Amino acid sequence: MATTDPHDTRTDHAGDRRVSGDGLMRAASLALYYAMAVIFLWFGFMKFTDYEAASIAGLIMNSPLVGWWHAVLGIKGATVMLGVFEVLTGLLLALRVVSPRISTVGAAMSALTFLITLTFLFTTPGVGEARAGGFPALSVLPGQFLLKDLVLLTVSLYLLGESLAAHRLRRAR
Repeated sequence: MATTDPHDTRTDHAGDRRVSGDGLMRAASLALYYAMAVIFLWFGFMKFTDYEAASIAGLIMNSPLVGWWHAVLGIKGATVMLGVFEVLTGLLLALRVVSPRISTVGAAMSALTFLITLTFLFTTPGVGEARAGGFPALSVLPGQFLLKDLVLLTVSLYLLGESLAAHRLRRAR
């Protein structure tokens, strides 16, 4: 008889052991760490290219939060600084299997990144699609490109909570 309990690990009528819902959640959680690590490492290393510096200049220059980076460091310097931050974030997230404490720092850095980039929705010219009446109708670039950071922020917050819980559990042992 089949059951819908995700924690049930009894065998079904064919003798196959069911995948535990808890096991699947643990695997998915770990996969999220590595997916985010890949994103941060890839984007971070791209920040060292002139192509990327030119591509994000408008986002940085129009932000009241980070626009001063451009004035102090220049667009290439600001982009390189972001690259270092993103590569470090990716490495810290990837160290989740080694240390939940280290991944807590990486997840916090990840959340901070996406909190800042989501503000670009309100500060970057061209986010609203003029042909559709402007904001809240989003242009493909940069509007829809930036909106995906809402999901990435949510993942970052999940990873932060998971890392903190794992760190507390490890400390309690």
